Amino acid sequence: MKELSRIAGEVRASTTLAVDSLAKQMQAEGKDVIGFGTGEPDFDTPDNIKAAAIKAIEDGKTKYTPAAGLIDLRKAVAARLKLDLDYDYDYTQITIASGAKHSVFIALMAIINYGDEVILPAPYWVSYYEMIRMSGGVPLIVAAGEEQNFKITPEQLEKAVGKRTKAIILNNPSNPTGMLYTKAELEGIAEVCKKYDLYVISDEIYFSLVYDDKEFTSFASLSQDAYERTILINGVSKSYAMTGWRIGYAAANKQISKVMANYLSHSTGAPGTMNQYAAIEALSGPQDGTEAMRKVFEVRRNYIVKRINEIPGVSCIVPDGAFYVMMNIQQLVGKTLGGRLIENDDDFAVAFLEGGHVAVVPCSGFGAPGFVRWTYAASMENIREGLNRLEKFLQE
Repeated sequence: MKELSRIAGEVRASTTLAVDSLAKQMQAEGKDVIGFGTGEPDFDTPDNIKAAAIKAIEDGKTKYTPAAGLIDLRKAVAARLKLDLDYDYDYTQITIASGAKHSVFIALMAIINYGDEVILPAPYWVSYYEMIRMSGGVPLIVAAGEEQNFKITPEQLEKAVGKRTKAIILNNPSNPTGMLYTKAELEGIAEVCKKYDLYVISDEIYFSLVYDDKEFTSFASLSQDAYERTILINGVSKSYAMTGWRIGYAAANKQISKVMANYLSHSTGAPGTMNQYAAIEALSGPQDGTEAMRKVFEVRRNYIVKRINEIPGVSCIVPDGAFYVMMNIQQLVGKTLGGRLIENDDDFAVAFLEGGHVAVVPCSGFGAPGFVRWTYAASMENIREGLNRLEKFLQE
């Protein structure tokens, strides 16, 4: 038979899903495994949102919608952006897709030609790298280490720009680091983007989960120029505990939005109609659940950071937002744990899963070797037990 697509064949499985899959397999075998792999709020979707979807089904709202999404949902997104971030977007500038991940992919397909370079600050969410390649682009990695709080500088960005550089992906707050760019830091990056005419795909899916009273600044709010060149990505999955509903959105200038809508019309079309009605309720209804969830996450963050830094051999810096902690395991490299020689973060993750029955994510797939990611989108009971197991595993 003729060969399969080389592009598709080179796509690597998601590191986060691979670890979660292995942990679930062990759980199915009856092993007591605690998972800190996938980034998913452990809260249930609020009842008012579920009721809106049920009503939509009962009212027969189960037919196709426009490819870019229900007009009422696009208007709800625009209204939410105005309330939360003081943006002025018309609903025609909003496109709805099957999750924020899908929105990033559609954004890349809208702007990338074969061979265009996309700057990707590292550590990065693992899917960004693969999506750039799937769109025909070339990832340009710009590394930001723990000593600079995992955030790139304008100088690093400018040094990386070449003749074929087309765009940069910013995830703020970041997955996997949880770090937040300040307004001043974003302004420096915006100057470079303007100078070299770079598109900015700004993934702000965690914007509502920021701690220590720090202020979130959206990239598109920096200036009119930033507004025009930014494709803002967001959705309802993290802020409203709606991961499985698969509703994401992009806000961009009208030209980009039209191209994205056209692409959707010939690929997936819009997400499930009843899910879109649920998202309307999420965006337009009471918002107190989001703040309550944020406060719980902040308590958990404080606990997990304190405990990690009390355990010999590992450490972490304090994340500003999202619900992830990057644990530094570089002191463990070269040691034998659980009968396995630890040569890298992948070895540690496997050893800890097999010997400690705790699933964390190795960060080499995120462009950050020597670290593993914990999520505190887990119960405090599981966080305590997971860290107790870490302490015991390292002592053995």
